Formats: sequence, C-alpha cells, structure tokens
Amino acid sequence: MKKITIFNLLLLHSLLALAQDGFQARIYETKKGQKLPYQILYPENYNRHHKYPLVLVLHGAGERGADNQKQLVHGSKLFLSDNNRRQFPAIVIFPQCPVDSYWMSGKIDRSKQPIELSFDYPKAPNWPLKAAVELVKKLSKKEAVDKKRIYITGLSMGGMGTFEALARYPKLFAAAAPICGGGNLEMTKKYANKVPLWIFHGAEDGVVKVQNSRDIYAALRSNAANVKYTEYPGVNHNSWDNAFAESEFLPWMFSHVKGKK
Repeated sequence: MKKITIFNLLLLHSLLALAQDGFQARIYETKKGQKLPYQILYPENYNRHHKYPLVLVLHGAGERGADNQKQLVHGSKLFLSDNNRRQFPAIVIFPQCPVDSYWMSGKIDRSKQPIELSFDYPKAPNWPLKAAVELVKKLSKKEAVDKKRIYITGLSMGGMGTFEALARYPKLFAAAAPICGGGNLEMTKKYANKVPLWIFHGAEDGVVKVQNSRDIYAALRSNAANVKYTEYPGVNHNSWDNAFAESEFLPWMFSHVKGKK
C-alpha cells in the first residue's frame, strides 16, 4: 500500500507541475447541467488580435475521472515543450471524460483482451464527446481561434472518439491524428474527402486490436481520403509514446487549413 500511495503522490505532483507550467483547470457546463472538466493551454504572450490554431486532445479510458488532472498524463508534454510553444503557438484543450462514460458511443466488452469493440454508432453521441465539441465551438467564438485550423487527436478510447467526432462533425476539423483506436467503417464516407488523417497503432497492441486501424485506413483509402498510416513493429498499446515523439507530428497537423487543397 505504501508503494501505491507514494506512486500516486508522485503522479499527482507531476500533474500539478504540468498545470503550473501553463495549463489552466476549468469546467464546461452543458445546458443540461452536465459538467465536463478540462485543462486549457494558451499560447505564450497570448494576443487576442491574432488568430491561433486550436487542438482538442481526447485521453484514454484509464484517464477518466473528475480530478481534472489525469487527462494530462499523455500528450501534454508535447504541447508544453518550449520549442513547440514557440514554433506552434496554439490553444490546446484536454477535456476529461467521467468514469461512467466514454468518448465513443459503440459497445465495449472489457472481459476480453484485446477488448471487443462495436462501432455501430447510435443516433446521438455520448454526452462527453458532444460536450467536448460544444466546448470547441464555444471557445472558437470566445477566444482568438482560427476556425480554419481546428485539430483533433486522441489515444485509445480517445482515438475512437476522434474517429467518431469526425463522422459526426466532419466540417469542424482541419486535420486529425487518431492513435490506437478504431471507428465505424461505413461512416468514413462522411469525412474521407474533408479531413486529412494520420493514423497510428502498435503492431503488438494487446488492448485495442491493430486490425481496427488497418481496417479504417483501408476504408478511408477506398474513399480517396488524404490519409497516412504508421504502424510500429513490436509496440504494444502505448503507441502514443511513439506517435507524440514523431518529429513531423505537429508540423503535419498545423500545416493543414480547412478548405485549402
């Protein structure tokens, strides 16, 4: 128990350090009174007379909660890098999904490994994904956001949420980078010609089948999408470590402008 307690304290200390380095904890409340915690990072020397890209980052199932901290564990350091903040000034949002829900609205069977997934989306998305998109739209009006440069990325459950967000809101995003996720193959038609994608997955993923990314990549290719796929040999579920370490990850993302061929 002592080891677990010490680990948790160290993790909390690390997360608080991240927040102090630039992320600000806030709450978005929907019209129905649902509360979505989120962390937001503004560009250094934020100038409201300038327009900045906005990045939505969706975490995995392990970071669900209400502490408004755990969602920063994976990916936040990429955006906090001094070099990246200078080279790619942007508004970055890390919302946190509650433990009783998911970003994606398909069926998940966690009794098996890899987990069994069904991407038959119902008519309406789960409220956390809807709220995250509402937040993006609200900030796009309230803050100095370039509406032609709104991006989305996510890992594991967040990768699945990324694909679903594209299917439900194809006109919103300028580019997307789903990591070790999966999505509805039929609905790729809705965004294949609208949003450039870079998909990532570990070849030895023991949690989310790599075939999910292979299949959706093939579906996107069949619909003439602007998509590329990177699969990491020997890598298990934590392919986000490799993806976020890609030197072209941010340059690729920020190079895309909505409506520009």
